[in-house]
Amino acid sequence: MQINGRTILHGIMGNPVSHSLSPAMHNSAFAALDLNAAYVPFPVSDVAAAMTGFRALGIRGVSVTIPHKQAVIALLDDIDPVAAKIGAVNTLDIQHGRIIGHNTDWLGANRALAEKTELTGKKMLIMGAGGSARAIGFGLLEAGAHIMLASRTAAKGIELAETLGCPWHALEEIADLAADCLVNATSVGMAPHTESSLVPQACLARYTVVMDIVYAPQETKLLREAREAGCQVVNGLAMLLYQGVAQFELWTGKTAPVDIMRDSLLAALATK
Repeated sequence: MQINGRTILHGIMGNPVSHSLSPAMHNSAFAALDLNAAYVPFPVSDVAAAMTGFRALGIRGVSVTIPHKQAVIALLDDIDPVAAKIGAVNTLDIQHGRIIGHNTDWLGANRALAEKTELTGKKMLIMGAGGSARAIGFGLLEAGAHIMLASRTAAKGIELAETLGCPWHALEEIADLAADCLVNATSVGMAPHTESSLVPQACLARYTVVMDIVYAPQETKLLREAREAGCQVVNGLAMLLYQGVAQFELWTGKTAPVDIMRDSLLAALATK
């Protein structure tokens, strides 16, 4: 790809952001569709200044990652209704100087799960009470699923469960719970703590599908034990891929080259 005066710029803002796999994913998609566009990391500490800069420089679209998903909201011109419910924005759609906030994390999670199971009417157990659990919870509610929450921290868990309108359970109760799908929306199992899991293996046969948002390693201890228990498994790379697919299609209006984006993520992950 040759960058020139007509190149349409996109990026990802966060702090830190150099580790992100998103540039590899989006740039491969731009190249595959022969689009004169580029996607770069934006390390940002001053969110307000960055938002002013995006407007002034004509940046087309920006992914938003930790720790700025909430801070950008006050600086938007408009916000998608589901992103407003979630209270977090991971995507900026910028046109004619106006910035509209979206959340594609829930779209990514729903699409990844929907490859394995129908969502409407299914019972879903989400582990965690942070931003990822919140986005996945609201997304599953949008899809017509029935959800319940389990977390290590009672105060956060109860607060989120009340917001979602669902039951909350202490994580210590996990051996007594069952659902169609289990979603780990915590960082437990992430490298270098790859031999950690929140769920005893003996409990996993109660679930048809087990999803882990962790993507490094691609197969966490939870997913390995779930597969051995006969469950269908979904790794975190699928959610990362499909939230990026939703971003790409929002920004370009074109159908994303999913297989190419997946391959680029796998290749980028292999170099980490």
